[in-house]
Amino acid sequence: MRLFSSNIFQLGIKELRGLARDGMLLLLIVYAFTLQIYTGSSALPETLNNAAIAIVDEDQSPLSGRISTAFYPPYFAPPKQISIAEMDKRMDAGLDTFALNIPPDFQRRLMAGQQPAIQLNIDATRMSQAFSGGGYVQNIVTSEVQEYVNRYRGATTVPVDLTLRSRFNPELDKSWFGSINNIITAITMLSIVLTGAALIREREHGTVEHLLVMPVTPLEIMLSKVWSMGLVVLVASAFSLFVVVKGLLAIPIEGSLSLFLLGTALQLFAMTSMGIFLATVAGSMPQFGMLLILFLLPLQVLSGAMTPRESMPDIIQYIMLLAPNTHFVILAQSVLFRGGGWMWSGRNCWRCSPSARRSSFLRFAASGGFCAERRKSAHFQAFPDELN
Repeated sequence: MRLFSSNIFQLGIKELRGLARDGMLLLLIVYAFTLQIYTGSSALPETLNNAAIAIVDEDQSPLSGRISTAFYPPYFAPPKQISIAEMDKRMDAGLDTFALNIPPDFQRRLMAGQQPAIQLNIDATRMSQAFSGGGYVQNIVTSEVQEYVNRYRGATTVPVDLTLRSRFNPELDKSWFGSINNIITAITMLSIVLTGAALIREREHGTVEHLLVMPVTPLEIMLSKVWSMGLVVLVASAFSLFVVVKGLLAIPIEGSLSLFLLGTALQLFAMTSMGIFLATVAGSMPQFGMLLILFLLPLQVLSGAMTPRESMPDIIQYIMLLAPNTHFVILAQSVLFRGGGWMWSGRNCWRCSPSARRSSFLRFAASGGFCAERRKSAHFQAFPDELN
């Protein structure tokens, strides 16, 4: 048992030294847990921010002036006053996302009881801003017209007073969720990439055959890759939570970080096993990259990190319960967002364990055949006379 543990430890140290000499993988780790987390949380595409808007004011009335001054940061950039001839040219050039055309005699026709129309042109190629910004513009114009017609500014009295209470995110800041979801994505991606790349690198350099003729078992070789690469991702994720999320972004963490790191360790065991399985099936690094895309995209999109699971079909929800990513996303959100404790979140840790065991079974089933084939090849290379 002591020799078994010593072999796993020494082989893991060898993996860490190999990773330290790979500058591209080190750069990927640093980028994924620092710059990607920061930019992903502060540049959410669904948020309307500093949208370019131009206004064609053909009415030149007090009401049109009120509408023109109602658009202000952070949702909109300061409006550009343009002519009707410039509107189409600026839209074609991509200078404006929204172009509002207020027709002549708009105020006079409105006060006369008529229903004049205001034209709103939207650049639909900017899809995220176009879909959400159209509603913003409509609400602003409707509010200004109604207040002008009613001759006063104020909220309409309603019989029911709705008190809004936003739990877990009082300011409704979307960057809170973006940063945590990016950490989950980085953990899943790098745990697969690092272990898979380590195995393929040894295959391409021929060091797998050297290991298999030594007094080590395939189980020791695979476990050494799991603990070494898992340790790297675990330390990087803890650094990202403390320094980037809590430090630079000033996002409060409600729950226990030790509980989150325990769930991360279970997730890493499952994902590193998946990485070894994919590297065993793939014949080269390009094939491994293609398999990675096929597995990684469904895991990320359907696990609940990007889209709520409740909005998916029931069959997809049931299938994704077999994936460890789903339980890890639920665990991370409950611990880091809602402050979930050991009693509630421990169930998701327990649910991650069967998924990790299934992934490890696939890993050892595939790697066993791979190592047997490589050991046979290494034996014939050492004793070529036996081929005859």
